[in-house]
Amino acid sequence: MKVAQDRQKSYVDVRKRRDLEFEVGDFVFLRISPWKRIMRFGKKGKLSPRYIGPYKILERIGAVAYRLELPKELSRLHDVFHVSMLRNYISDPSHVLVAEPIKLKEDLTYVEEPVQIVDRREQVLQNKTISLVKVLWRGHTIEEATWESEEVMRMQYPHLFGKEKEQTTLTLSKDK
Repeated sequence: MKVAQDRQKSYVDVRKRRDLEFEVGDFVFLRISPWKRIMRFGKKGKLSPRYIGPYKILERIGAVAYRLELPKELSRLHDVFHVSMLRNYISDPSHVLVAEPIKLKEDLTYVEEPVQIVDRREQVLQNKTISLVKVLWRGHTIEEATWESEEVMRMQYPHLFGKEKEQTTLTLSKDK
């Protein structure tokens, strides 16, 4: 028995394992166990998140259990978790997302509005060229800008093109 205990202790010592401890008020991520073929938190299978949170620790219960402040969506879960189910959360100001309020219509829909054209390019196919514009949409970041057909955007949102549109129509009318 002593030999087995010493062997297990040597494994732990090699990895420099340390016991996790949290303070009341700390934020932690909660591990969720993966289930195959079950959709959880909007993802299915191995793409489902391994951790959710962060959640605030309300109370320490015993040596290895903590009570978490869970949102209403998780009210069916018991709010006390073993320390092995928790991971430390280190706050980072870049994790905070500032959401602009969305103006909803009475039927609970909203319209995506373009703010500006960020970039232009031409997609060359075998027998034609398509002009594309990169459009920044209201309430989205620059990384979420999308490539749209310039022709369609000119028809739906002529105000985005301003003086360019007037100049192109003038040159077209002179050519006729």
